[in-house]
Amino acid sequence: MSFHPTDADELLAYVEQNAIKFVDLQFIDVVGVVKNITIPVTELPTAIQNGIWFDGSSIEAYARVAESDMHLCPDISTFAVTPWLNGEEATARLICDVFTPDGQPFAGDPRAMLKKVQTQAAEMGLYYNTGPELEYFLFKPNNDGKLLPLQPEDSGSYFDAPFNKSSGLSRQMASALDEFGIQVETMHHEIASGQHEIDFRYANALTTADNIVTFRVALKVIAQLNNLFASFLPKPIKGMAGSGMHVHQSLTYISTGKNAFYDPGDPYGLSTLAKQFIAGQLAHARGMCAVLAPLVNSYKRLYSGYEAPVYLTWARINRSALIRIPRANKPEASRIEIRCPDPSCNPYLAFTVMLAAGLDGIRRGLEAPEAAEENPYLPGVGIQRRAPLDYLPESLNRALDAFEEDDVIREALGPHIYDRFVNAKRLEWQEYRLEVTAWELEKYLSIY
Repeated sequence: MSFHPTDADELLAYVEQNAIKFVDLQFIDVVGVVKNITIPVTELPTAIQNGIWFDGSSIEAYARVAESDMHLCPDISTFAVTPWLNGEEATARLICDVFTPDGQPFAGDPRAMLKKVQTQAAEMGLYYNTGPELEYFLFKPNNDGKLLPLQPEDSGSYFDAPFNKSSGLSRQMASALDEFGIQVETMHHEIASGQHEIDFRYANALTTADNIVTFRVALKVIAQLNNLFASFLPKPIKGMAGSGMHVHQSLTYISTGKNAFYDPGDPYGLSTLAKQFIAGQLAHARGMCAVLAPLVNSYKRLYSGYEAPVYLTWARINRSALIRIPRANKPEASRIEIRCPDPSCNPYLAFTVMLAAGLDGIRRGLEAPEAAEENPYLPGVGIQRRAPLDYLPESLNRALDAFEEDDVIREALGPHIYDRFVNAKRLEWQEYRLEVTAWELEKYLSIY
């Protein structure tokens, strides 16, 4: 079972009683890659009291060499024992906040940006909750040990009963996540061969973002221990469904603890505030798409025909809508589900821009458009009966253009993260644009 320390003394006592030898201090860079500094347990008291210095200039989009000194401060509430390391390798994990030498939260720390926008919500009397649905693929190595060409671990489809190695891995994963204090709610096979989904308990956005980071690291390790490879790439195989990270969202009134999205008199069970939140996310959907779907590959998933959203609509029945309203059996379960994020995103930045967009809708009193229950993908259905629908960007390049034009999203991330994120992603697009692909050679080489 997981252990939740209430203070440093309790944590240090637990570490000594359980013969922990090492502690991994983890943080995340701007593009969503987990970074790690390991210390012997004898250094843990110093790390808790004074933090640990590290060179930020070597971290993607962190700091220039002239301002490289950074300070890692462990968040005691994130303590967990790493379940696959024991004995002389027994290790615990702490997620850290990053500070500058003068003790200020570092403007390039994604976790700090999420805390900042959460504070803005709190000033409005609101508390932001999220619940992600993480999809992923499991691949098995080829006879030569290489991963390519990709071989899905199974040939199952949607909700198939477990019958192979992946079912055992899912159970190992659930047990490991429980050790990290993450409560798994459901596990099932997804649409594509080798594709799976694990959903865990709804929580405040910061806890959920921490859990997503832990989930991605843990799944890759456990898959490797089973001679498999776990991938969160949004669209690894042409012609198959891609992997998304649908995120359920709600706001709670801090003063009463009641769900701010619930209204029993509304046909969708949604309050005016909830619809303003939806309107804000629709208004900024194009601007925040580069953060929610941050890879060149992401836009090969966001294509009609694979249950991925393309049009900026909301609905209950229509699963092609960008924002869906799940049915709720009790007031506290009223929520909205945004469907364009994918599991490659930086969850701290994703939740930052999602919350900032929704709060902007509330502040400005935006009105949500009419729900689009018809499927806009079907020829002759819906689109001809309503005004033309706006749509998500078709490529990372266009998403970055929209990102640069959205003042609300830019301000939510701050100039440090914004500049470095855009620079990193523009470079990524340029590298892709200059690549000569196998498709081009197969298509053109014999003709021209």
